[in-house]
Amino acid sequence: MAVKKKKKSQKLKLGRNQWEDHLTRRAKAENYPARSIYKLEEIQNKFKVMKKNDKVLDLGCAPGSWLLYAARQVGNSGKVFGIDLKQIDIKLPDNVVAIKDNILNLDNDSFLEEHTGFNAVLSDMAPATTGRKDVDALRSFDLCSMALRVADDFLVENGNFVCKIFQGNDFNDFQKNVKLKFKECKIFKPDSCRKQSKEIYIIAKGKK
Repeated sequence: MAVKKKKKSQKLKLGRNQWEDHLTRRAKAENYPARSIYKLEEIQNKFKVMKKNDKVLDLGCAPGSWLLYAARQVGNSGKVFGIDLKQIDIKLPDNVVAIKDNILNLDNDSFLEEHTGFNAVLSDMAPATTGRKDVDALRSFDLCSMALRVADDFLVENGNFVCKIFQGNDFNDFQKNVKLKFKECKIFKPDSCRKQSKEIYIIAKGKK
């Protein structure tokens, strides 16, 4: 009986930690709530989508890793604003404001208009996955389309846009829409993305 209980405990422990890797442990050690910080770090290092004194909007900002990283990139004279369905529970720097809201309902129009004139719009939004790749990709496309609409409405001229999308049938159409609105458009998959993930990032610079 004791042996069976031990095996069961080991299985439970394995289940809890199945997604933990060296980046998860590194994020904890560096006081970031999620390993997604390193995706944005790779994007920033390669494409320089943010700079000091910028005003940045982070769509789908929970649990807050991108907020913290963006805040450091823009400095004390910059500002970072975040929106997510979930409450941000971590302590945020003085140059960060985060609200709980649904970007799809556009209930936050007044919030966006109050803080309009963003230099960068970041979207790491992802739908609740179903396990069906076609359905998940379609839901991701809907979120990305909304993110692009926000970027089109609230980015300053020559502003930058970063958007996560699941690869699917609508990917090429979305990429074409982005190219119509920006001078540069690149596809990038950070090394820190999990190998099994279908996510990819569109990096658009220079809003027309």
